[in-house]
Amino acid sequence: MDFLQNHVEALIFCSPTPTRVAEIKACLSEMFNAEVPEEDITGTIQRLEEKYQNDEYAFQVYKAGGGYQFMTKPAYQSSIGIMLKQQSKKRLSTSAMETLSIIAYKQPISKTEVENIRGVNCDYAMQKLLDKGLIEIRGKAETVGRPMLYGTSPKFMEYFGINDIQELPTPKDFSQEVNTIGEAPENQ
Repeated sequence: MDFLQNHVEALIFCSPTPTRVAEIKACLSEMFNAEVPEEDITGTIQRLEEKYQNDEYAFQVYKAGGGYQFMTKPAYQSSIGIMLKQQSKKRLSTSAMETLSIIAYKQPISKTEVENIRGVNCDYAMQKLLDKGLIEIRGKAETVGRPMLYGTSPKFMEYFGINDIQELPTPKDFSQEVNTIGEAPENQ
């Protein structure tokens, strides 16, 4: 097992941009508390390039922008393109995002209350959010007609990378009156 190769491979792999030899050297020197010769690093990178040229790997070490990074091989461009196109279809529309925001901050909330806040019908957006699993039914209100109440789901937390609803950014204080046309703000 090539200890240095594993570390160099991990550093190149984890970097979202091309990693320069000098950056690898600085990192390894700090980690090992000793100077790592640049020739050893470039030799290791060359071995990695040879290793990933093998057809059993779908990616390769690619030199770009003065550094190295892992890139998929051109032969897989079509399948990656299809996947990215499919993922882009999974993005939320503006209306769905607005609806989801209202639900996240006001939950549990009925569809009627969401529509009153947005000022438009939310049937489609609510159905899409339910289909994607970002919201869920939380019960029924104790008001006339007993409308269903909605709230965010655990998948919502995962989608936005939060652990608790309290981690949502706090809404700005909207209690300040908005200027009307032709009037200067009071603070100026």
